[in-house]
Amino acid sequence: MRLANWKEVMDTANLSPDKDMDLVSKWLIITRAAVFTMTATSAVIGGLLAAAVADNPDWVNFALATFGLLIAHAGNNMNNDYFDLEGGVDTEDYARALYAPHPVLGGLVSQRRLGGAVLLANALDLIILIVLALRTGWPAVFFALAGLFISFFYVAPPLKLKHHALGELGVFLVWGPLMIGGTYFVTAGSLPTLGVWLATIPYGIAVITVLMGKHIDKVEADTAKQIRTLPVVLGKKTSLRLNVALMVGFYGVVLALVLTGTLGIWLLLVVLALPRLRAVLKLYREPKPSEPPEGYTVWPLWYVSGAFYHNKRAGLLFVAGLLLNLLVPLSF
Repeated sequence: MRLANWKEVMDTANLSPDKDMDLVSKWLIITRAAVFTMTATSAVIGGLLAAAVADNPDWVNFALATFGLLIAHAGNNMNNDYFDLEGGVDTEDYARALYAPHPVLGGLVSQRRLGGAVLLANALDLIILIVLALRTGWPAVFFALAGLFISFFYVAPPLKLKHHALGELGVFLVWGPLMIGGTYFVTAGSLPTLGVWLATIPYGIAVITVLMGKHIDKVEADTAKQIRTLPVVLGKKTSLRLNVALMVGFYGVVLALVLTGTLGIWLLLVVLALPRLRAVLKLYREPKPSEPPEGYTVWPLWYVSGAFYHNKRAGLLFVAGLLLNLLVPLSF
């Protein structure tokens, strides 16, 4: 029964009201664990890129880094909820409290306990960082602190990057070069080469599309609250076109990296995600429905669901291509 609850939360970011809320389900919802796949994908990409060049990849370091990144993602999500509530952004009629239970507004946890959970997550990550720094060197500290800086100030004052149309850039840097490059470093034991840095770009783009979709969904509400996300600055129509261009551009970047020999030919497996992309592009061309379809769980969000639907398939195939490139290397 509880396994079914956990699966439902991971699939939908919600738990049906007729089901009892167990402790694990509650914290999966509080930390927004349904989107952890993006962090796991970035970490695995970094590990596989390292395995392609390192004589002896350090899989202990890889496991520590992956666990640390997942904890950091949980801490970042809770941090965002804490500061958005503190700053008056998150209210009962704002999208954050509508598509899934808000940790505090939804009665799952007190604001004080939410803040304590953020501190605990950061403390755990500090321990992991110290271990990795002792095992690999100071660059591990740079990757971690750069990621922490962007993630913390995504909504926290005084920078509030999201409020100044810098959220998408920050997410690209964190889920692309920093997560992938950092995991590569601790696994391979050497700094990323130019080719590795370039290989961080495609999935970084794929993650941007998810955030863009979410911000497009909240354009009206964010405009009213004077939160100048990139879609608020560009306008909804332009942002929809830009997000479509980014989703299509993912394939163009992968193709360019394969043709230049930066990535192996197996990475062309990502074309198997094109049917899913086609479905998402159709969704983006049509007006958002006035009512949620039957069984749709994250209303009033809409465009983000399509972007995340594509992200999961494209990311999985990108990982599969890297793995096959290790096992059965092919070249032109």
